[in-house]
Parts: sequence; C-alpha cells; structure tokens
Amino acid sequence: MNNKNAPAGNRLVSARGVGNHSPVPDARQQLLDLLDVAVQDGTFVKLTLSRARAADAAPRVVLVRPVSLRGGPRLSFVFRHRTRDITKNFTTEQGLQRIAALLGADFLAANLFTTTRAVQLELRDGQKPRLIPGKAVHHSPPDTAHDRVRKRWIDPGDAPWLHALGVTTAEGRITKGSEAKFRQINRFVELLRFLLRESQLVPAEALALVDMGCGKGYLTFAAYDCLRRAGVRRLNIQGVEARSELVELCNRVAAENRFDGLRFEAGTIESASLDRADVLVALHACDTASDDAIAKGVQGGATLILVAPCCHKELRPQLRVPPVLARALEHGILRERQAEFVTDALRAALLEWAGYDTKVFEFVSTEHTAKNLMIAALKRRRPPNQALMAERVRGLAAFFGIQSQRLAQQLGFELGEPQSNAE
Repeated sequence: MNNKNAPAGNRLVSARGVGNHSPVPDARQQLLDLLDVAVQDGTFVKLTLSRARAADAAPRVVLVRPVSLRGGPRLSFVFRHRTRDITKNFTTEQGLQRIAALLGADFLAANLFTTTRAVQLELRDGQKPRLIPGKAVHHSPPDTAHDRVRKRWIDPGDAPWLHALGVTTAEGRITKGSEAKFRQINRFVELLRFLLRESQLVPAEALALVDMGCGKGYLTFAAYDCLRRAGVRRLNIQGVEARSELVELCNRVAAENRFDGLRFEAGTIESASLDRADVLVALHACDTASDDAIAKGVQGGATLILVAPCCHKELRPQLRVPPVLARALEHGILRERQAEFVTDALRAALLEWAGYDTKVFEFVSTEHTAKNLMIAALKRRRPPNQALMAERVRGLAAFFGIQSQRLAQQLGFELGEPQSNAE
C-alpha cells in the first residue's frame, strides 16, 4: 500500500515498484508518471507540449491545465495554431491518454509545472530521452476556474469611439446586442497585431492602411486605435464606403476623437483610387468586390492584404461537376459551399503567383457570423517561382472548368494556357 503522506516523488518511486527491482522507466515515462501523480494529488498547474515534429504541423503548441466543470474535474487543452486557438476539455483519464499519444509522436518537448517542481523533457531522434528537473515556479494551487477573463485588445472603457458608433454605453459597457460585434473587433485587432509584427511593418514611423467597403467603420477605427497604441506616429488610415451617410458619421466621430490621419471617403471598391498602401483590408465585400480589393492591394504594393470574402456567385455557373460528386452536388447548399471553396482557393493561388504568402483560416466563430473565412496575404521578400505558381493556378482552374475569374482578369493572368508568340 502506498503511503499517502509521502512526498509525491517518493510515492512515484514506490508506485513503480523499484523495491522489487522493476525496470526504471525512461525519461518520457517518468514525466508521464509525474504528471499522473500531480493531477491526482491536486498539485498540477500546467503542461506545455512544444517542438512539433513536423515543421508545418498544426497545432504548433498544446497547453494543458486543470479546470473544474459541473461534471467534475477536467483537463483543458488549448491547441495553438498559427492564427487561432482551439480549446477542448477531456476527462482526466482521456486527457492523460491524449498527452501520452501526442508526446513523442507529434511533439518532442514538454514542460511540466506543479506546485512542487518544474520538469523539462527533451526527445531527440536517435538519442536517449532527457529529463531536466528544476525548482517549482508556482507555489500556490492552480486556478481551475473554467471561464477565465479573456484579454481585450480594445478597452471599452477607454475607447469613446465605440460609444459614438453604438457599441458601448457612455459608461463603457457593451450594449445589448453588440457582444458579437465587440468580439469581432477584438479578434480583428488580435490578428492585425500578429500579422503586423510578422510583416515587420510595426514598429514603424509611418504606416498607410486602406479599409475597402468599411461600412460603419468599426474595424477602421479599431485599426487606427491599435496602430496609434503601437507607437506609429504618422498614420494614414482611409476608409472607403459607398453609403454617404456612414461616411459622414465616421468622419464626424474621427474628428470628435481627434484621430488625425483617419478619414473616410465615399465610393465603391471598384472605383476607389489607391496610390499606395502598406495594408489593405476588405471584410465582407460581396462577390467580385473582394477580387477588386485584392487586385488594388497587389497593384498598390501592399505588404499585407486581409480579406474576408462573402457571396461567392461568380464561379457557380462555370463549375464543372466531377461525375462522382454529381448526386451530392444536386443539393444547393453543397453547390454553394463548393463555389466558396473553389473561389477562395483560386484567390489564394493567384496571390501566391503575385508574390504573396497566403493563409486561409477562420476569422471568428460561426456562432457570431457565417462570413467567417479570412485570407491573409503577406508579401514575400524574395520573388516567387512564378512559372510553378502559374501552373498551380491553371491546374486548379482546369480541374473545375473555370474559364474566367475576376481577380485573374484584374491581375492580367490567363487562366488558359498562354498563347505562343511563335508563328
């Protein structure tokens, strides 16, 4: 029988049966045993799995912590991808099994923190696993509250422009019905901050950003506020919107908040002139308006392009249906989803050809808006292999029978095989 009053490490040794000459576990198993003991006796604080085995792995990091739910204690996993986090909760047994499966197969490093110790595990192919003990850095029991207060990138109590746009009350509280809008604003700022750092546009002395089809300007104001707080001294932020009453409102709010360098102009995405922009944003521009915005960003030399498309109508009449999918695509919703996929895949491929690295990901949860896909394009520092990129674009277009597409036309790209000049 184990001595429940013995220190965790001693209980571990007796549990492994060292006294009866059982084999000593390797470093990986030792860490899993330490984790098991810490979870059981309430000293577990957190675990980090890192050094993903595959360079392009998603997720890149996994964070685990204990939480208390109505159904009992759970292990909460945060799967940290490049542009978003996914949280899942498991029972203790399921969680420990999941960690054991991930460690070594998908991740080659782990850091375990308890109230009594800190332990680091290093796994290297062809080498003996290495366990590095350390002193405890957490000396109090872990916070197992499930609903932690999430970081707000925009403080509603310190952003009077939010009140002027109807998102908050005069006291800085979120107005009823604006919760999803405020979450979208914060998510946009979080992504913008990350991508600006990755693009090395911030820190900078000056920066130009254009928001095409900006609507009521929520995200345009948020971008200005974000960049101002990031220390950019000379800002040139422009919102383009077809509805003149919204342009008037936004210009008035900008003036009232003394946001120098922020202006709004009446016009459509297609007709707007764009001399230069470091960042181009177009969220929820309808159908080919997204293509117009992307083309203006590319032609204006934008380092960063952020687009959240919607209403994918242009390609639906052209789509060739593979025979194996004919019955499935009799359903209108599935044909619509196919058009969305092909349109945005083609846009991403054309951006790659134009010299950008692209990411396509979920912008906000579908519970807030169905228009939740974002394309982020970051200009490469080295020119791409355009011949290879062009081949990929044409291969994609040919497979689905696409003869013409707005962005390709705007960029002067021939979707069919280019005609030879030879006679």
